[in-house]
This record gives sequence, C-alpha cells and structure tokens, in this order.
Amino acid sequence: MYFLVPAFIAYVAYYLLSVVKKPKLSFKAGPLQSFILDHCGIIKEKYWPTPWLFEGRLQSVFRSLWKRSLEFGYRSELLETPDGGEICLHWLDNDENSSVERAKRPTVLMLPGLTGSSKETYIVHFVKEAVNAGLRCVIFNNRGKGGATLRTPRTYNAANTEDLSLVIDHIKELYPDAPLMATGHSLGGIILTNYLAKTGEDSRLIGGMVISIAWDVFEATKSLEAPLNKVIFNRTLTNQLVDYFKQHAHLYQHNLDVDHVCQASTIREFDERFTSKVFGYATTDDYYRDACLHEKVDSIKVPLLCLNAADDSFSPYQCIPFSEFEQSDYLMLVLTSHGGHLGFLEGWWPRDTGYSDRVFSQYAKAMFKYNELHSNRLAEKPAVTFQFADSL
Repeated sequence: MYFLVPAFIAYVAYYLLSVVKKPKLSFKAGPLQSFILDHCGIIKEKYWPTPWLFEGRLQSVFRSLWKRSLEFGYRSELLETPDGGEICLHWLDNDENSSVERAKRPTVLMLPGLTGSSKETYIVHFVKEAVNAGLRCVIFNNRGKGGATLRTPRTYNAANTEDLSLVIDHIKELYPDAPLMATGHSLGGIILTNYLAKTGEDSRLIGGMVISIAWDVFEATKSLEAPLNKVIFNRTLTNQLVDYFKQHAHLYQHNLDVDHVCQASTIREFDERFTSKVFGYATTDDYYRDACLHEKVDSIKVPLLCLNAADDSFSPYQCIPFSEFEQSDYLMLVLTSHGGHLGFLEGWWPRDTGYSDRVFSQYAKAMFKYNELHSNRLAEKPAVTFQFADSL
C-alpha cells in the first residue's frame, strides 16, 4: 500500500507539469486579434483538463457518454432545397432572455458533426451559453437529420457548401438586420471553413468558430485507421453512417451497390462506395482533396477562431497549418495540449459546462461587440449596445 503515496504524488506532479498548460496561440498581430485577446481572457489562461480523464481518446469518448444532455423547445422549420430535398432548421428565438428586438437580435448558426444533430451534447451546451447571453440560435441539421426526410439521393459531405449557403441566405432574408455568426463542430466545422474560403468577403457572416476540425482529410483518415483509433472511433462512426444509409437505401437501389455500401467497415470505405459516388467524384482522393483546408486559409476574409487539441486523433498535430495562421489577418488558432476530439472536459465531474463552451461564450460576445463597434464606425453613428450576460 505504501507505493500508492509516491504513485499519487508522481501522478499529480505529471498532471501539473505536463498536462495543465496555456493554449498555444497562432495568429498575426493586428487590431482584430488584440480585440479578441482583450475580450477572450480564457484563451490566455491555463486549461485544466479533468484530472482523471485527460488523455485525448478518453476525453472524446467520455464527452459523448458522460456530458449532460439538455432539452430546449426548438421551433422546427423545413427548408426546401432547389433539387427537391429538405433541411430541418431548429430555431431558438430566445425572446425571454434577449433585450434586443427580433429583427436585430444577434444570431448564431450551429453546424453539428458527421453523424450529429441538434441533440448532440456539444451543440446543446453551446446553445445554453448562447441563450444565457441573449442570442438567437439556429441549428442546421444536415439532410435526413433532425427530423427531416431524405427526399433525394443527395446527402452531405465535407466539401459541399451549397446547403449551408442556402441556409445562410434564408436566415439573412428573414432577419437582414441581425448580425449572424456561425460555429461548426468537426465535419460541420470543415463545411463552414470551406464555405468561408469559397465566399471570402461575401460570406454574409460577421465571424465564425470551428472546433476540432481536420485540416488535412488524408492525414485524418490515416490517423483514424491506426489500430486503436480504428476500434474506438472509425468502426463506430462507420456503423452510424451505414445505419443512416440503410434507412434510405430505397433511394439508391438503381444507382449504387447497396450491399457493398452496407459492408463498409471504415470511413474511407464508406466514402469510396457512397459519398464520392453520390457527389460525382471520380475517386475518393478527389473528394478528400476538395475537402482539405490547410491550403485555403488565405482565402478566408472574416474572423475565424479555430479550437483544436494537440491530442485529437481526428486532426493530427503535424497537419495544422501554423504558418498560414501567422500570415492571416482574420484567423486565430487556439491549440490546447489536451482535449481530444470535441472533448475539452474540465473539472472533477465533467458533466456540464466545459472549456470549449466557455471559449465560445466569450468569443461570441466578442464578435458581436466587434461587429457593432466596426459597423458604427463605418456608419459614423452613436453606438447601440447589445446587452450580454457578464458571466455564463
């Protein structure tokens, strides 16, 4: 029993010296970055991962199993697409907590991950932070998700941004005077970043935040095929993708080998047999090349905060484009040493608000404030201040 004392001391020493660290920040110094640093104090502080749960894979798994699920009274809207499909938007207008009229209420559009929807814990905890700050939320559920019927063979992928563009235009048509920012988790973040790279200054967004995105899809796929990652993550996600496909297999009876798709055992195999074919790519490599982000950073022309963890199995450290961040006028990278993929758990009992939630809370308020100040300077009008909660 005596060995437990030195073992405990060694564990605590390792945690304090090697685990608890300030995030690595990569950015080009400028007025925007100074404003973010002044208003997002959390990214200058040490991140304290859950002491008994700081390893990246454990963070990723326990977030999905352990973090508290929350219920919100969403208002559902089915948006029809030009090809006859439909997208389900879940709205939370937040009339009770906002001091700003609906027409001008700051709004956050949220994009879930690969198999996610508005029910995901990482989404609902962002919603909670937004509600407390008096913001309106819109969750963009991909086709066939969130209660929408998959009416056409077209689904979604990491490179295609047409549905997102449609959703953003729709929101801006409804509320042209309401500032709009967007967040994206994992695949949702890849889609959002690709959209920002394609649209440049014409994105209609005041800013964005992406969490746990894979910068190089080739390397991310390779990492997920490592033996342990394949067992923990790859097979689980592939099974969810195959289940999604099986629910709609009748749409593909004449175009795809349904049985072959159902036998996919990795994400790469699913993309080879389904995703790349549905979207007209000659090869899976063509699809992955189109989805990669690491060479598109300089095309983004709105503020974008990128939160990654160095131990994220989905986003290998060596693929993060540090030099591009240091040359961009708009991007900032916040890289924690731990946190895994969409984990970022903290505290002894990590069921509630986590590190990424708190970063989002501060950053969202900072972006709307920055937009307000910038807009008022351009218009040379007295400022009309949005009232946000001081602490969430």
